[in-house]
Amino acid sequence: MPTKAYKNIEFLNSPDARIIRIIAEFLEPQSRFRKLNIKDTIVFFGSARSLERKVALKAYNEIKKLDPKKVKNFPERLRKAQIALEMSKYYEDAIQLSKLLTEWSLSLPSEGRRFVICTGGGPGIMEAANRGAKLAKGKTIGLNISIPNEQFVNKYVDEELSFEFHYFFMRKFWLVYLAKALVIFPGGYGTLDELMEVLTLVQTGKLTKKIAVVIYGSAYWKKVLNFQAMIENGCIDKKDMEIFKYCDTPQEAFEYLRDFLTKNYL
Repeated sequence: MPTKAYKNIEFLNSPDARIIRIIAEFLEPQSRFRKLNIKDTIVFFGSARSLERKVALKAYNEIKKLDPKKVKNFPERLRKAQIALEMSKYYEDAIQLSKLLTEWSLSLPSEGRRFVICTGGGPGIMEAANRGAKLAKGKTIGLNISIPNEQFVNKYVDEELSFEFHYFFMRKFWLVYLAKALVIFPGGYGTLDELMEVLTLVQTGKLTKKIAVVIYGSAYWKKVLNFQAMIENGCIDKKDMEIFKYCDTPQEAFEYLRDFLTKNYL
């Protein structure tokens, strides 16, 4: 008996069936979100390389114990370990902010799950945000992507809300579609990609909903991104700076997001 097309694995994995795979990455998450009554999300972006403070501190102390004369590139290794230790504050801050937001969202009277913490599902800042939500006993989402390095689903993502995407653009769609707020912690290419896409969507009016954008860690981001130079050279308007807000402590970010979400969505 011939195999039905929707059971033909060879066909489903072929270039001819690409559109079916794309549609599946739209419909399957939608089905799960509806089943679990996820109304909207707060999305955390940030580096997959950020370390928990105790892990970074242990690595730093271990390098400090070494004999500089016997270790190749000792100054460079020590410098990198020190930077990793300094950057670990953002991992700890992400835990605390996520916990505050989840505790607040769980206190809201609602028939559905509101402002659920969502991340890319991987390690680093993503892990920290999922971890904070779990500490507050809330649900937490991980939208993982299949890539060769760094990306694996962290243990704090709820199993029923753990997703594995092949297509970056479908993952990005779900990161933004349910989001009422975005928090962008220090990160690299991937974080910059996600940040700039969101800023562009807001600037061009492609996002018709109101969305809060918090850029967390002004000391880092003002070194990495020179928005003032864009203004001075006529590439963006001064009003485009109103799209986002810099925050530097979990409490500051929490209060801003709580007030924004209360005003616009409650």
